[in-house]
Amino acid sequence: MAERRLWALLAALRAGWCLLPQAGYLHPDEFFQSPEVMAGDILNLQVYYPWEFLSSSPCRTVVFPLMTSGVTYWVVKSLQQLNICSSCINSYTLLVSPRLLFTIFSFVLDYSVYRLAPSWEADPWKALVLLAGSYVTLVFYTRTFTNTLEGLLFALLLVLVSSNKSDSSSVKPTSSPLIGIVTTAGFFNRPTFLAFALMPLLYWAGLNVDSQKSIKTIVNPLLKLITCACFTAIVFITADTLYFTSVGLDNFYSIKKSSLFHVIAQLNHKMVVTPLNFLSYNLNPHNLAQHGSHPRVTHFTVNGIMLFGILHILAIGAGFKMLKKYICQLLQVKSYYRGSPRVFVHSEGHPKLLLFYFVPLAFLSLFSHQEPRFLIPLILPLVLFSTSQNRAMKWKPVIIIFNILGALVFGWLHQGGLIPCLFHLEHLMHSPGSSNHTRHYTLLFAHTYMPPRSLLNIKKKDTHIEVIDMAGSEEETLCQTVGQQAKNFTCNDCHFFVIIPGTVRATITKCGVLLKNETLIFPHLSMEDPPQISFLFSENWRSQLGLYILQLGRDHQSP
Repeated sequence: MAERRLWALLAALRAGWCLLPQAGYLHPDEFFQSPEVMAGDILNLQVYYPWEFLSSSPCRTVVFPLMTSGVTYWVVKSLQQLNICSSCINSYTLLVSPRLLFTIFSFVLDYSVYRLAPSWEADPWKALVLLAGSYVTLVFYTRTFTNTLEGLLFALLLVLVSSNKSDSSSVKPTSSPLIGIVTTAGFFNRPTFLAFALMPLLYWAGLNVDSQKSIKTIVNPLLKLITCACFTAIVFITADTLYFTSVGLDNFYSIKKSSLFHVIAQLNHKMVVTPLNFLSYNLNPHNLAQHGSHPRVTHFTVNGIMLFGILHILAIGAGFKMLKKYICQLLQVKSYYRGSPRVFVHSEGHPKLLLFYFVPLAFLSLFSHQEPRFLIPLILPLVLFSTSQNRAMKWKPVIIIFNILGALVFGWLHQGGLIPCLFHLEHLMHSPGSSNHTRHYTLLFAHTYMPPRSLLNIKKKDTHIEVIDMAGSEEETLCQTVGQQAKNFTCNDCHFFVIIPGTVRATITKCGVLLKNETLIFPHLSMEDPPQISFLFSENWRSQLGLYILQLGRDHQSP
């Protein structure tokens, strides 16, 4: 009963923190792989379209962005058009509505754990508490990442392959069509899904072969799986082709309303298969190097620990023990001639869970670009393994402290000033005083993550607002741009803002520009420009953990 109440409390925290909302900014992809694109297409806002969604290089399917962020933005737009909510479209709803949908979807993980726990000798409610208390669930699974969808589809796949085993000798073949649909959808969402799906599919195939007595009963489920997989692929290819060849959602809708012959002609003209484009790009080492190259052991030695802490270390220890056990068995000549151990069918459940965890980890480690979020789908087999035989119980204090720190750092501190900054600027630019007459705004962001322009709520027709992203520019380049923009003040209603972390705020002073006003947003932790430890113990420690909004005056001093 105590575990049930604790899980309910953690579930409420997950939903409540989403609505608050979470200020931490994990990675630009949480915006630029779904909400930013859909805000431009559906709400007609000024956005930045990433290269993956350009018709010249389509590497991301549009289906999932349409089904998630697209649906939420369509609902918000409809409420405003029906005058049910006069100002529904604002920075808060633009941020929270897609996140809320993903938060609701995240309970697929909880359902999956509850369903799977008994099969793997784990207590369902203890497993649910471990899952719900993980900062990965609280933070990553409430964000609009394609990795989040990948984790949810992986969880559904594990449920489907496990539901085949209604008892030790019978199989439910009816799940094979759903397995085909989920696997193909996961592949189109992220081609890396095949790494996660490999072991569950082999497990399903092993159960299927073991429980059937004729070739026909073995082949039929496989044919159903392949048929549904092909049909799902056709749906994705058709939608992506229509979207990318029509360049945008407006033309996409117009094509949908046109004749069937026009649609067929469009498909024949240029068929878009986004996963193949994704693989072609990512299998090129030069392309991956542009996004950052890491040692091949980064997932094993750094990212796994960063996400899962002691649970990852326990799994590695158990993995080495399992490997040692099977190597010893293979070295025994008698055991070898009797038949090598069949891991998928006859071994205990725990080695299988380790395979569900480590096989995808090993495949993902083959690529040189390794980010922690790539591993978030692995939380489900890791939670099941850790709660079986109460492995995690003696590490309870360590797990609690680790997840509290993780939630605070990634859900609150990490780039935590940028989202509130965009809220502040959106409110400033849409205040009643600004709406009475046109004001020109120039917003220059430096040494921050890429700002999602959609949260500024600027219509495409509004040309009086300019956003400049300087990323991590050097001091000379930054001062040159700031000075040039300051010289361009030609009207009384021109406003120039520089947004920069407190750790590099002194750079603007060196640029020799006149500061009219400044606003400090706290907290903001930039790992690219981290604060010096000595400054954190000084009187100005808040400035080191803050983000400045600097308004520049019309007159500037010569540098």
